[in-house]
Amino acid sequence: MTATDTTTPSDISTAERTVSAIFKDNAQIDGVVRRLIDRGISRDDISVVGKNFHSETKIAGFLTKKDVILGGLKQGAIFGSLFGSALALLTGVGVLFVPFVGTLVAAGPLGAALLGAASGAFAGSAGAGLVSALVTLGMPEEKAAIYQTRIEAGDFLVTVEVPADKSGEIQLLLESAGGEETHTNETALPRGRSGQIEDPSHLSPEVRSHLSEDAQRAFVANYNAELANSSDEAKAEHHAWDVVREQFAQDEHGVWSKSTMSV
Repeated sequence: MTATDTTTPSDISTAERTVSAIFKDNAQIDGVVRRLIDRGISRDDISVVGKNFHSETKIAGFLTKKDVILGGLKQGAIFGSLFGSALALLTGVGVLFVPFVGTLVAAGPLGAALLGAASGAFAGSAGAGLVSALVTLGMPEEKAAIYQTRIEAGDFLVTVEVPADKSGEIQLLLESAGGEETHTNETALPRGRSGQIEDPSHLSPEVRSHLSEDAQRAFVANYNAELANSSDEAKAEHHAWDVVREQFAQDEHGVWSKSTMSV
């Protein structure tokens, strides 16, 4: 270690890495998700992206369990129709239309991260589609291009976020479960912040995508007010969504943007 190198062994072991691999069918996905959870990997750190989930449900944007509470049983049915068995354990379900690839479904944090990356990548690069979004998240362009091609052909992408000292072990697990084109990215996926929200730009992508700018400000103000009273983030989220429902109506794209307050 040089005099200017401040990296410690502890830093190396706890730094997050994202390990990814391609799988060919649903049975492999079910098996690898269960093996990862059995190995102690949090379900919040596992993502699956693919096209062929055999669902007729059509959704725009990013759907989370908060949206299921808001939308009721009809919308909540997507969790059963898209993700049976082990996939139902993962957090959030993103549904995105990607140029030249089609409609993708993503369970886990990658769905929210792709939605955030897509806002710039898809709009500014008409021919790149998923490649641009994955590169925005730190993946090498060559590997991103391979993943787009495989997903377009009907395969599935699995990503797992783990401490750096566990990345080799998890890569071997993915490969032994049938994973191909494995890759380890040197960073974790972007995540929403905990605690008080300083600014609407700090909202997680899956929340921000459903709210107009005015609705975002209302969400943040009411979330922070409730959190200050209760110190319960889940309760603060529910309160903020309740206020949004009272003050706004959804537009044709499902965005809470139309004020219901008297002028």
